[in-house]
Amino acid sequence: MVAVEGIVRGDGVGVTVRKKWPLVLLGATAVLLVPWMVLLALTLPGSARVDNWPLAWIGLDVLMAAGCATTALLGLRGDPRARLTASATAATAALDAWFDITTAGTGAPLAEALLCAAAEAVLAAACVRLALGKVHGRGRTP
Repeated sequence: MVAVEGIVRGDGVGVTVRKKWPLVLLGATAVLLVPWMVLLALTLPGSARVDNWPLAWIGLDVLMAAGCATTALLGLRGDPRARLTASATAATAALDAWFDITTAGTGAPLAEALLCAAAEAVLAAACVRLALGKVHGRGRTP
């Protein structure tokens, strides 16, 4: 198979043409999201009434708790998949922090949101560090 120049995996081996299409799709999606974001910025209302608001927030926290638990269990076993769950958990924590801040009111609610976001930022940073480092535990890492 022909390797695509300039695109390499972590082990230095080129990505094959067969594996190139998802990367092209991701790049195209990034480009297409720019006009979509402009459209949203111009057309979305400044506020909205939301049904199931508690369910949305609880669901996000359940996802973050599941990510923390799964990452901890995999990491303690020395399973390298802990890196994947750590990455997903970092993204979830960052999203939670973003929505905490952007949906908070002024005054005390904003102060509370900033405190929560700070804790979530620490969690996200720890998860990124784990995702980029070695997994420690009883098992071995590749």
